[in-house]
Amino acid sequence: MQLYNNLSAKERAELIEKAGKERLTISFYKYAKIGNTEIFRNHMFLTWDQQEVLGRIYVAKEGINAQLSVPAENFEIFKNHLDTISFLENVRLNIAIEHDNFAFLKLKVKVRNKIVADGLNDESFDVRNKGVHVNAEKFNELIEDPNTVLVDMRNHYESEIGHFKNAVTPDVDTFRESLDLIEEDLREHKEGKKLVMYCTGGIRCEKASAYYKHKGFKNVFQLEGGIINYVRQIEAEGLENKFLGKNFVFDERRSERISDDVIANCHQCGEPADLHTNCANEACHLLFIQCETCKEKMENCCSTNCMEINRLPYEEQKALRKGQGNSNDIFKKGRADHLPFKKDLRNIFETLKTDKS
Repeated sequence: MQLYNNLSAKERAELIEKAGKERLTISFYKYAKIGNTEIFRNHMFLTWDQQEVLGRIYVAKEGINAQLSVPAENFEIFKNHLDTISFLENVRLNIAIEHDNFAFLKLKVKVRNKIVADGLNDESFDVRNKGVHVNAEKFNELIEDPNTVLVDMRNHYESEIGHFKNAVTPDVDTFRESLDLIEEDLREHKEGKKLVMYCTGGIRCEKASAYYKHKGFKNVFQLEGGIINYVRQIEAEGLENKFLGKNFVFDERRSERISDDVIANCHQCGEPADLHTNCANEACHLLFIQCETCKEKMENCCSTNCMEINRLPYEEQKALRKGQGNSNDIFKKGRADHLPFKKDLRNIFETLKTDKS
């Protein structure tokens, strides 16, 4: 019984290219009680491996969070299998706006303590008491209401390249950081304002809405299906698009273009740019925004030091990395000090704090 990948990412990419068949990029999540996570994980891996599904999937006792690439010709088989699992029957599948056959190159189904690292004690509040789910039309209406506080529940490097008009974008590196920050800074608006939240596909808002209701917020709303579902709805229904820029995604595509607006800047030269890349120096691998000019000039590296290292023969690079571990920059997501145009830290709630109305 094979419960692991037997092909490297390079070998898988070659097979995908040779096959020349369309693949669909899909995400879904579901909060549900899973008794034996190891058995469930193994079952999903074996089934999806046969269907040539690739992706990154987290399984926990609280549910499943999946980001996948599925051969288009196997989509019905994939969907029918999900429907045989009681808590996944008719689960909403967020199908990507822009597809890339190479979005995922391995199938990874991992057992975790939680499907999203939120740092919350779920026993301390009722996670089922969620906010009101709203569709794109209602969402557009709500965010134009002056009595609404619109909050982006994603991290700084996601909102930096794209967000909804007038959204509060917490300057945080992780979801767990944003929860208490938002609760503290909006405490005076718990009863008087409508708290409207959104994220990529809805999973972060699902837990956050219940948490904020527990914390005393009276009017809590969340965008059903997140940005991905919003875009599909506005296109299908001819609604106004109120999202500016690109939607960050956690696969090889890095992002999906939602509007023509470029709201970010190259972290190296400051020119308008919104394409994330990882530093080519494997010992660094920093995620940052780089324009095409700097990409060519810096050879896809974040610094001259990394560029010099990346020019060395591969075996010399390996020798330099030996025993060193990863650079801490890998976790900074564009905050490294040597990037002159990295996102500035600022008090994003300053306006709200002075507005008591």
